[in-house]
Amino acid sequence: MTPDLSAISDQISLTPNQLLGIPIALVGAVFLALGAQFQHRGVTKVDSATNGGGAGLSPGQLRMLLQRPSWVTGTLMLGIAVVLQLTALYLAPIIVVQPLGAIALIITAIVNSRVSHVKLRSDAIRPIVFCIVGVGIFVTIASITAKSKEITETELVIVLILLGIITVAFAVVFALLRHRFLAVMYIVGAGVLYGFVATLAKVVIDRVHTLILNGFHGFEWLTLFCVVALLAATVLGGYFVQTAYSSGPPDLVIAGLTVIDPIVAVTIGIVVLQEAAGAPWWAIPAFAIAGVLAVYGVFQLSKRQPPSPL
Repeated sequence: MTPDLSAISDQISLTPNQLLGIPIALVGAVFLALGAQFQHRGVTKVDSATNGGGAGLSPGQLRMLLQRPSWVTGTLMLGIAVVLQLTALYLAPIIVVQPLGAIALIITAIVNSRVSHVKLRSDAIRPIVFCIVGVGIFVTIASITAKSKEITETELVIVLILLGIITVAFAVVFALLRHRFLAVMYIVGAGVLYGFVATLAKVVIDRVHTLILNGFHGFEWLTLFCVVALLAATVLGGYFVQTAYSSGPPDLVIAGLTVIDPIVAVTIGIVVLQEAAGAPWWAIPAFAIAGVLAVYGVFQLSKRQPPSPL
């Protein structure tokens, strides 16, 4: 008996165009993983040549990075990843797209294994399975229950206030404890900031799209403020990532970003933006279980990968 495809499609809350955001986000994760590998290689060489101490990249080191082909190549790849991620965010809700970034860590594990000629063992394959299953369950449930909705000014103001508080806090802590910062601190800072970046990117894309449809009538200064906040968070988060590369392996950086970034973005999407407001009661505990599986897989995998070659 032929399955009733229309009945199956009725269970999916996303339109075909929104579902297109899923494969686009997956391709973006590939470029994210490869770009991180190349950037780490460039940062490590510059840091070694200048005897950096991991206390933050100096202006001179940042200029030297522009002369490293590996770093430039990685930056271009990350630029492509950003474009693909923005496209996916334009098409689909945050809670559908953002968790797919965890796939980048799996790709990193495979690339490291091939380049270092170290075969992936069972203790590395198991975390990969946990990660794939967790992300798969999360995205599947999100595709069934999540709905894109227009973000109200109140919701947007809440996001901006939270970002402002967090940015100031990180800036103060960094200024006071710069020489005591470890790689994990930079990664946490970047992950939190990038979670807000994804949210603000979604907001800006939706508002610009609405503005274009309205013939550029109804422009709001709040949108411009969002763009400024988005750029500021991106620059600060990017600096934290580059410094983390100089004091830790790319595997740890990717692991941290693929856990913290989605957790922050998904939390904002569910709590503030109400993207799962129409979800049944079982969806929230299912999201939690799927998230735990993915996070467990990511952390276990980050500890078992072979070292990235320089």
